[in-house]
Order: sequence, then structure tokens, then C-alpha cells
Amino acid sequence: MTVTASSPTAQAPGRADLAPWLIVALGLAIMYVPSFVDLFRTIWSTDEQAHGPIVLGLSVWLVSRKWQALASMPASGARPALAWPVMIVAGLFYALGRSQGILIFEVGSLVWMIAGLLLLLRGPAAVRLMWFALFFMLFMIPLPGVVVDTLTAPMKMAVSYVAEQVLYAAGYPIARTGVMLQIGQYQLLVADACAGLHTLFTLEALGLLYLNVVRHASVLRNITLAILIVPISFTANVIRVMVLTLITYHLGDEAGQGFLHGFSGMALFVSALLLIIAADSVLRIGVKGRAAA
Repeated sequence: MTVTASSPTAQAPGRADLAPWLIVALGLAIMYVPSFVDLFRTIWSTDEQAHGPIVLGLSVWLVSRKWQALASMPASGARPALAWPVMIVAGLFYALGRSQGILIFEVGSLVWMIAGLLLLLRGPAAVRLMWFALFFMLFMIPLPGVVVDTLTAPMKMAVSYVAEQVLYAAGYPIARTGVMLQIGQYQLLVADACAGLHTLFTLEALGLLYLNVVRHASVLRNITLAILIVPISFTANVIRVMVLTLITYHLGDEAGQGFLHGFSGMALFVSALLLIIAADSVLRIGVKGRAAA
């Protein structure tokens, strides 16, 4: 019997393989940490864009979940011929966005830069492994104001209308003019942060994250739940507006605009998550019934 003793140098290849990733992490930090600092000081500190840091943190978590599998991939799969054009384009977008203050280019270039680096170090298989994390990062990219304003206006109108109809049917003295709700002696303006495009994006991200974590075997169940995320997000927005309206009506304007306004934001995410879980449970029963049939 031959015994092969392990030597301290057996760990050297692993440490050597880690060196390129450390260089990549340092390069990304030098490029994008100043961008994220600016975002935290500006738009990410507003109610409309408060989902940005959440998406960033969840994206890092999604990458960390796949890190072990990524690091174990062979470097022989690297595709520099594909990687360099992607990284060059990403660098150009970053330079243009950073110099001209175009956030959709500056922040969006991060997704393409990471994809190019994955191609450079491990190849297309690494991009496929990290596809959801890369896709999820898209939700933190600030959209142009023209697009947001154009899509937010009809969304706020629809949310205001449904909230008014539900509360009126429940017996509350409420009326609506555009996106202005009048309940009792109080007037409430449905703001972008309560029923805007950014809120819808946040809830969409939450729903897609749920789908990625649970990973159902049924393709039909996954597709159906993904489609249902849109009306679920709308319903959660309606619930938030109704909660704020009822808080103001029963506890006064200071309560509605103070601490409880932040609490209604928590109610938005909790109600959306509960609706997603409820819809998923119904779909599970349907899938089981179909399988039994």
C-alpha cells in the first residue's frame, strides 16, 4: 500500500486561484464604490429610490450563495475573446455615465462589467451560474425621470381609484380627485413613493427573489407565479395607500405623516410577501390536483 503524504504546497494552487478574484474585487471597488457612495448620499436616501440599497445587498448575497461553485470551475473555460469586448463596452458606458451624470449608464455598466469578468476568468458557464444575480442587479439601476413620470402617473391613478372604491364600500367618507383622496377632514396626496414605478420594481424584485429561492420543479407553477407577481404588486400598493389613509383618518395627520408612514412601508412588503406565498400555496394545490388527475 502506498501512502501519499499531503504537503503544505498542496494548498498553493487554491491560493493562487484566489488571487485573480481579489484583483477583480479590488478593481470593482475602486471603480464603483464612489458611485455607490454618491447614490447613498443622493437618490438612494429618498423614499422613491430606497429600494436601491436593498437590491444591492441582496445581489451580493445571491453572488455569495454561488461563490463556492464559481470558484471550483476550471479556468480552462475562460473566453477572453468574448470577455474583452464586453468589458470595453462596459467601461465606455461607465466613463460616459460617470462624467456626464447619467446614472443608467454608470450603474448599469456594473452588470456588464461583472459579466465580462466572469467570461474572462471562467467563461460562459460562470455567466450562466450567476445569471439571476446579474439580472437582479438591474432592479437597482435608476431609470430616467421621463420614463418614471410617464409610467407612474397612470399607476397612481389606478391605485387611488381602487383604494377609494374599497374604502367607500367599507363605509368610510372618502372621495377622490385625481390622485388626491379626501377622507373626513383630511386630504391625502398619493405620492410616487406610495404607488409609483419604483415601488412596483421593488415588489417585482421581491417576487422574483422568492421564485429563485424556492425553485419549484413545476415550470407551469413558476411561470404562473411570475405572471401573478404583477397584480400582487399592484394589490400591495393599494393596501399601503389604504393603510395610510386609515391611519390618518383614525389617528390624525401627524400619525399618518410620521412614524406610521414608515410602518406602512413595512406593511407594503409584508402584504406583498404574504400574497405571494398565498398564491404559491394555491398553485401548489392546483399542481398536485393536476398530477393526481
